Amino acid sequence: MSIATTNQYWTSRNHGDDPTASDGEVWSATGSGAADGDYWKITSSGYYSVTPSTSDDLTILATVFYPNAADIPADGTTLMLLRSDSHAVEVQSTGLATSVKIVGATASTFSDLDLTMVDIEPYITTLRLTLDASGNAKLYVHEIMEDDFGTDRSLSVTGSSDTTGRLIKWGSNDGETKWGTVYATHHGAFNPDELSQSAFYQATLNRLGLSLRNTLRNSKRGTIKEIPDSSIVYGYDLSSAMIMRLTPPTIHILTSGSGSDSFDTLGGTSIYQNNDARIMITTKGTDYKESYRFGLRILGDVFDELYTNTGLNGSIDSLTSYEVSLDTKVDNDEMICIHQLSLTYMRRERMVHR
Repeated sequence: MSIATTNQYWTSRNHGDDPTASDGEVWSATGSGAADGDYWKITSSGYYSVTPSTSDDLTILATVFYPNAADIPADGTTLMLLRSDSHAVEVQSTGLATSVKIVGATASTFSDLDLTMVDIEPYITTLRLTLDASGNAKLYVHEIMEDDFGTDRSLSVTGSSDTTGRLIKWGSNDGETKWGTVYATHHGAFNPDELSQSAFYQATLNRLGLSLRNTLRNSKRGTIKEIPDSSIVYGYDLSSAMIMRLTPPTIHILTSGSGSDSFDTLGGTSIYQNNDARIMITTKGTDYKESYRFGLRILGDVFDELYTNTGLNGSIDSLTSYEVSLDTKVDNDEMICIHQLSLTYMRRERMVHR
C-alpha cells in the first residue's frame, strides 16, 4: 500500500468502551463483554465484528492484555481475524503470556511479549494485523517495523483460502482478555508508516515527512535515482555519528514544525495548517569544492522534484515558501558538506476523523 490519504482513515474506532456504540462503523456483538475501568473486558466469550461491503484490503489494530495469569486464552483461541472474499488470517493465542501467532495458510509466532503485564515497567501490547487483496498478511507488534539493525520485525504469511465472506473481528472465547484501543479500516492494508493511530501523527509524519521521502525515492531525476533508497531516509537521528553510518551522498528528510494560526470553520471541523519540512543533502570528498557542487546538484534535483510533484492542489495542499542554506568549509580538516533545503506547506486539514 501507499501512505493513506485524507479520504482513507480508521472506519471503526473503539477506546475501551462499549464496541456496539463506538465511533464510526459500530461493531456487531456475538457473546458479551463489559467495561472494566478504561478497558473492555471479555471473561468467557465475546466477539465484535464489522462486515466490509467491497474492499479486500483490510487492517485491524488493537491494544490487549491478559489480566489473569491463571486464565490465559487457550492455544488456538482467535483474538483478531481479517477475511476478504478469498483469504483469511488470524492472530491467535499460544496459551502463553509471552507470545501470539499469526495463522493463515501457515503460522508464525511472535515471542518475547508481556501479555500479562508483569515486567518491571509493563506496557500494553499493541497488535496490528493486515490483509491485502492478494492474500498477503502481516502482523506488527508495538508498531515497530524494523529493529535497531534494520531487520524487518513484522511476521508475514499467506492467508488461508476462505470464501465465506468479508469480515473484521476481534475478541476471545476462552480465558480473560482486556482490550484498550481497537481500530479497523477497510480502506487498505496499512503498515504503521502508512496509517497511524493518531490523525495528528498521520498528518505530521506520514503524510508529510515520509511522503516526501517516498517521493524522492521514486524520483527518476539524474542525481537522485543514483542514491539508494537506504540513503534517502527520514531524519529521526541527526547526530554526527548517525549521519556518518550512511555513506554519502545521503538525503535526510524531517518535519521540523507544524502549526495553525486559527481554526478555519466554526466548530473546528477544518483548519489551515502550516507544515515545515527540512531536507539535508550530505556529500563527502577530499576536494571540498567538488563535494559542495555535487551536493548542490542533488539539492537542485530535490527541489525540482518536490516543487513539481508536491503541494500542487491550491485548495487543500500548497507549497508556499522555501529557503536554502549552503554549507561552507571553515576547517582545514573538513570533508563533509551538508546543504539544507527548507520548505513550508499550507494544508487544509479535516479534523473530524479522530
